[in-house]
Amino acid sequence: MEGERNARVTSSSSDGAISTELSSRRTGMSFQRTRMSADRTLMSVIRTSLSLIGFGFTIFQVFQKAHEADLLKSGEAPRHFGEALVWLGLAMLVIGVVYHVLFMAGLRREREMLKADGLIHAETQYPVSFTLIVAIVLLAIGVLAIASMVFNVGPFD
Repeated sequence: MEGERNARVTSSSSDGAISTELSSRRTGMSFQRTRMSADRTLMSVIRTSLSLIGFGFTIFQVFQKAHEADLLKSGEAPRHFGEALVWLGLAMLVIGVVYHVLFMAGLRREREMLKADGLIHAETQYPVSFTLIVAIVLLAIGVLAIASMVFNVGPFD
């Protein structure tokens, strides 16, 4: 059985072997499509979080500068709204990253089980998601932004 599993399937192989090989390859490719779909989902979370963080920080800065220039008596309400948008963006990004990591871990486990059972080849690599790295960098930038807003420290002050 093990020798059959490692034997190369060609057009001269039996119909059953060809059918099994094609099915195995389609299943393996479906894991790659699912992985890419998870990356696209994380990218949409990044896009929305970045918008919330960017708008929140901008609103905060505009009203803070207007208050410092004595154009407004109080800029507290808009500043709090800006902070709330940044917090919402950060929360959404954290939830998106956690969901992505858990989903990908489950997908990797399922793939390894199918590989161990000999149902798929799993010859291609399953690299760490570049999208996940970008999400974590954005999360760090967002934390610096909120620290700058709340404590008036950091690179964005």
